[in-house]
Amino acid sequence: MRDGFIKVAAATPEIKVNSTKTNSENIISQIKEAAENGAKIVVFPEFCITGYTCGDLMLQSSFSKRANDALLEIVRQTRNLDILFAVGLPVEYCDKLYNAAAICKSGKVLGFVTKSNLPGYSEFNEARYFATLNKTVTVKFDGYDVPMGTKLIFCAKQIENMRICCEICEDMWVPEPPSFNHALNGATIILNLSASSETLGKREARKLVIAASSASLLSAYIYANAGEGESTTDMVFAGNNMIYQCGRCLNETPLFETGIIYSVIDVNKLSQLRKQRTTFEIKTDDEYKKIYFNITPSETKLERITPTPFVPEDEAKRKQRAERSFAMQCAGLRKRVKHIGIKTVIIGVSGGLDSTLALLVAAKTFDGLGLDRKGIIAVSMPCFGTTDRTHGNARRLAELLGVSFREISIAKSVTQHFEDIGASLDDHDVTYENAQARERTQVLMDIANKTGGIVIGTGDLSELALGFATYNGDQMSMYGVNASVPKTLMRAVVRTLAESYGGELESVLIDIVDTPVSPELLPPDAEGRTSQKTEDIIGPYEVHDFVLYNFVKFGFERRKIERMAKIAFKGLYDEIQLEKWIEIFYKRFFANQFKRSAMPDGAMAGSISLSARGAWQMPSDAVFEE
Repeated sequence: MRDGFIKVAAATPEIKVNSTKTNSENIISQIKEAAENGAKIVVFPEFCITGYTCGDLMLQSSFSKRANDALLEIVRQTRNLDILFAVGLPVEYCDKLYNAAAICKSGKVLGFVTKSNLPGYSEFNEARYFATLNKTVTVKFDGYDVPMGTKLIFCAKQIENMRICCEICEDMWVPEPPSFNHALNGATIILNLSASSETLGKREARKLVIAASSASLLSAYIYANAGEGESTTDMVFAGNNMIYQCGRCLNETPLFETGIIYSVIDVNKLSQLRKQRTTFEIKTDDEYKKIYFNITPSETKLERITPTPFVPEDEAKRKQRAERSFAMQCAGLRKRVKHIGIKTVIIGVSGGLDSTLALLVAAKTFDGLGLDRKGIIAVSMPCFGTTDRTHGNARRLAELLGVSFREISIAKSVTQHFEDIGASLDDHDVTYENAQARERTQVLMDIANKTGGIVIGTGDLSELALGFATYNGDQMSMYGVNASVPKTLMRAVVRTLAESYGGELESVLIDIVDTPVSPELLPPDAEGRTSQKTEDIIGPYEVHDFVLYNFVKFGFERRKIERMAKIAFKGLYDEIQLEKWIEIFYKRFFANQFKRSAMPDGAMAGSISLSARGAWQMPSDAVFEE
């Protein structure tokens, strides 16, 4: 549970209708199994102690008493387990029967949460048996007082952000579900005990509702549904348990399977997201009763964390993400070109990944506007570090795309500049590198002036984060199309586009993707290959993008990010390397805010932007501290 990680479970036991003895034994077995597997919360279906399909048996005088006795046995048999569980059963109060969820921990019932919305349509007839409770009351269970109502929040004393509320089946389908108020009163985890019968198309609808609820409420949602053993006289129950967090499915049971599913949720992440979203306004409803329980802090085993948060691992989703990112980049540039009323854009092309994507965006944008691609001026500016591979790819790419191509060597200009300032060509220091970048920018800007166009910036989000750009050099442009595209996503976008183009263009693009990232500002080695590989200097971009995503999007502390990175990149990089590269990220990120403060316009295409105009506001002289 360190860092807010909590393992949770949703369980569907096989039951027998009206057999509280059999059902309680199966529930006890699954609670023990969940605890043995490290879960701290497990949710069971609605009426799992008796069965949901008991019909008029629910009105028999012994019905609720047998359910009560079964719950007592469940609680006693699990009293030594450090797990909170929720089970469904009927509860009597003042001669009325209530559809309730018993929330239990450490041998006690902490509270009974009652169902707020009783369906009386189609195959459901709950109003025939149950009442609703519009206030919190106290009932007796095993000789002690237990609160019962709809507005109960169960709070872990040892984990500040672990706040649990419950709704039951139909409650989630109504226009204003109880979970809305639960979340706005602080609940980060919503439990749903359900007996939702299966019909064609219902699984898809159920997933949509749960995904939307967990996304809008910035919450975790644990859903357990009735399955095997319920009566099939008029309905079929198929299970289909789900665990969601912020709109994302973490785990799901296939239809018609019983058993337990697990996942790890992050309550600290939920808290951070709510803090960032100022429209998520916490309410203070005095009717809510907070019930505190103890939980033993332990190390939650994180079995797997995706190493590429910007790029989905699923191939179809990765392609979709790439296509959408590209479309948004084109939309941003299209608006800017239309607004200015120009027919010319200038792009410095190096044969590298960044300028390639910028050129592809420009080509697609010009096609969409009905403009001649010859209005795109691709400028190659070879100098001391340019290699044949990148130089050749830049030229061939321009030819295949049908854009204008100019080659302007800047070696003579830079050499003259070094003489003017008293610098030596033999001293390969920062001046040697930055002078080339600034000269290239000057050439591009002057061509833009001469042709009545604008310079399209090629720098990406990863470089902006690390400050891996020359101030007033390649850091500057008139519109930056790659400003919110990280390096890992950029590779996926270009590869996806390559596959769609096919032919020689595909071959050139794939070779560009496979070319080591380099600014090519230092002379090549003896074999004519680049001697300056960016990732050899600062570490892999996939590691930096991982840190960037979790640091900026969620505000996680460094210790938590390091822990997650060691799991995400296990087997790829050793832990000492990771710590070194993460240290580089933080130092460079804080040292280079001044570059981001002066960055040009560029539409936000991804989930993160570092624009100082609103997305990321940080003083340039902020202190880096671990």
